[in-house]
Amino acid sequence: MPASAFPTSTAANLRAALSLLLALRRQGLRRLVLCPGSRSAPLAVAAGMLERHGLQLLTGVDERSAAFLALGLGRVDGMPAAVVTTSGTAVANLLPAAVEADSGSVPLLLLTADRPVRLKGCGANQTVNQEQFLAASCRACLHGDGRGLAAMDQQAIGVLADRAWAAALETPVGPVHLNLPFEEPLHAGAAELVELAAELAMVAGAGAARAEEAPKPVRERAREPLAKAEGPGPGGQSQAQADLLGGLDPDRAGVVVAGPWRGTAAELGRFAAALLRWQRRTGWPVLADGLSGLRGWPGLELVAAYDLLLAEPPGQLAPPQLLRLGPMPASRRLQQWIAAASGPQLLISEAEPRNLDATGSATVRRGEGLAAWLERIWPWLAGDEASAAPAPGAEALAGHWRRAEGLAQAALDRDLNLHLDHTEGTAGAGGESKPPAAEPALARALSRLLPAGLPLMLASSSPVRDWESFADPAAPQRRVHGFRGASGIDGTLSIAAGLALAEGELVLLTGDLALLHDANGWLWRRQLDTAGCRLTVVLVDNGGGGIFEQLPIRPQAEQAMDFERLFAMPQTVDHGALAAAHGVPVRALASLAELGAALSWAAEHPMALIELRTGRRADALLRQHLRATVARQLASRPMTRELR
Repeated sequence: MPASAFPTSTAANLRAALSLLLALRRQGLRRLVLCPGSRSAPLAVAAGMLERHGLQLLTGVDERSAAFLALGLGRVDGMPAAVVTTSGTAVANLLPAAVEADSGSVPLLLLTADRPVRLKGCGANQTVNQEQFLAASCRACLHGDGRGLAAMDQQAIGVLADRAWAAALETPVGPVHLNLPFEEPLHAGAAELVELAAELAMVAGAGAARAEEAPKPVRERAREPLAKAEGPGPGGQSQAQADLLGGLDPDRAGVVVAGPWRGTAAELGRFAAALLRWQRRTGWPVLADGLSGLRGWPGLELVAAYDLLLAEPPGQLAPPQLLRLGPMPASRRLQQWIAAASGPQLLISEAEPRNLDATGSATVRRGEGLAAWLERIWPWLAGDEASAAPAPGAEALAGHWRRAEGLAQAALDRDLNLHLDHTEGTAGAGGESKPPAAEPALARALSRLLPAGLPLMLASSSPVRDWESFADPAAPQRRVHGFRGASGIDGTLSIAAGLALAEGELVLLTGDLALLHDANGWLWRRQLDTAGCRLTVVLVDNGGGGIFEQLPIRPQAEQAMDFERLFAMPQTVDHGALAAAHGVPVRALASLAELGAALSWAAEHPMALIELRTGRRADALLRQHLRATVARQLASRPMTRELR
């Protein structure tokens, strides 16, 4: 028989919920995404009251979508947004976003209402073991008093909130689950609401002010004390130098590989400045992932076409040593090339102590971040900074990479420019009608047409890979978001909406299955409109999972396997009609030549959809053709295979 209920009241529950949210506000909470529910009513009412005192409140009906929206919000400035849900399966819907937040190092607070412990395990309605649902992906799973949050005094509630906030921002940052039992009664009457609102007005102002002054998250690990050199080590370096450099020799040739950026925009500026300083001193070329945020960065000499330049088997342009920065890039060829490199490899991550060495080839891993690392070694490295210059061997290797990059980009321009004015109905070599756009050409055109600084999100699968290889490296620098921690397509549209709310404006490049997978994301249109933000969705509709055309799956004898049904899974949904049903304006393009005008049109709406039809099989063949073309160009101008 269940235990007796802890005596409480609607006012006590609401005061407890207010105490919790006020404590989080004092820590720096600015944004809360609320989903509907009865058990979570005290939290919902408290959030509504705090909206009048500076809390940004967003509401959504789908918990799964809401968690992804909060994920996008937290990615931009590194401060966690909170999600509030009711009990039961609502909590299970938070798991996909928690997985991505964990893998991708995004802070996130998941506040779930629950039944009191007395109702657990006795068949009570909507009572599940939700306190365990998110444990595998969360930095911490914290719990309110099992008798109900109102059974805790204000100080205990404050400690609980402080622990949750600290856990979300502790390196590595990530999701935190705060499970909060509430005993009935839950729903306050009008008189109680008026009285509590008056009480809140007296205390919320100071709390809101402190929230605005809250310190930004510290993402660097504590620096190790600088060891005093006792004498020269190998190559003339002191032992302290050798340890910090991880086997690298800045006076020999080498290559930098920069992976996806997971920090904030402010942190990226400091990172890029440090990288530029390193490059000017060493001369090392930088292979910059499409999600690095570095492409187009003033002063940096980057290689963007590395996936096309690295021949099979890996070895061309082989590096004597590698400086690897952050997570592994998406390119399989680059991963194989890194794994095959025989020289020292120093892997430096930014506030991420977890192992990011998927190839297992890093000889040394450091987690203090590039800027902090470079600051420590610079007194040794620079000498007379005015006269410090790259070694001749480093300049020679960088020159080979520059020439290879130039050949590749010229070949891409020749082939892809042919597709930019292509219109629907043009016959292909076999007489078939070609679709209006080719996906590699779309990536190149979009990179050129987007205004400088306009943030972009790339959905997983084909869009992120096409941008990596085919976007124009001469295009302006911008923040490029991608969520490759777990590389799922679920939550794509909702994450983009969260990013747009945090950035002010955003363009999402997505495939049709990824967009369909998160169709409830269209419901955020009203929130974007209210906030004065803009999200433009550029849809690549290739009738199914185009990424599978790029893998060795489809058999030559098609009767041997039903590729379309088992892998591509084309759907018959009219994306334009679905978006329009949510009040989102739609423009379908007849050719890539219309893309520029369509982007200008979309920028006038809080949420807009631009549709482009492409061909899965034709684009797979085009990618193969482009690779072969670049390979022929390189074969005509052989590159040195190994420079020491």
